[in-house]
Amino acid sequence: MPGPAIVFDKVTLELGGTRILDNVSFRIEPGALHCIVGANGGGKTSLIRSLLGQMPHAGQIRLEGEQHGPVGYVPQVLDFDRNVPMTVRDVMALLTQRKPAFLGASRTHRAGVEAALRRMGALEKEQRPFGGLSGGERQRVLFAQALEPLPSLLVLDEPCANIDEPGARIVEEVVLELNAKGVTVVWINHDWDQVRRLAHSVTGINRKVIFHGVPSEVLTWAEPKAMVS
Repeated sequence: MPGPAIVFDKVTLELGGTRILDNVSFRIEPGALHCIVGANGGGKTSLIRSLLGQMPHAGQIRLEGEQHGPVGYVPQVLDFDRNVPMTVRDVMALLTQRKPAFLGASRTHRAGVEAALRRMGALEKEQRPFGGLSGGERQRVLFAQALEPLPSLLVLDEPCANIDEPGARIVEEVVLELNAKGVTVVWINHDWDQVRRLAHSVTGINRKVIFHGVPSEVLTWAEPKAMVS
């Protein structure tokens, strides 16, 4: 069964008297791999944080479908005190299970966490301090936590921004695998070539919707800076 459709209906967001999003409306089809592109500071992250219920906004954001499973989220960076003595396993337990992490994980949950870390090439880091990892290594762990449990909706905020080339290839492979299983993917992405190759649909945001449609129809072969600046 495909993941949910997502409807943004006249979404408006103001912070400190500044309008971040202005009457944003578009629809993402169920099971689509959808990319959101645009200039820095144009409101892309604010839009997906509104989708995740993290920011107050006017208008409506709806998930449509017969049933909605878990939502996986990979931020661009994690605001984390690197001196906190938590291992990768601790962080995975904190982010992926409902009961308190200090109570330990069930055998089934532990197997799922190990499978997610292995898929991201990070299983050997399981016992290392999370704060001691490189930026790319932390990003692999953050992506792994979004895979356990298996989401029906995967929300990505530039997950490849701080990752090395092998890690970026793994991210692309995993996204395609999940999407092939019906997971709806919403991906903030600055790699225009990747958007053209992978996305079923794309929306350009700069406070407002600048364009929306199939990449081959709305993106030119040159980086469309003028369309989103």
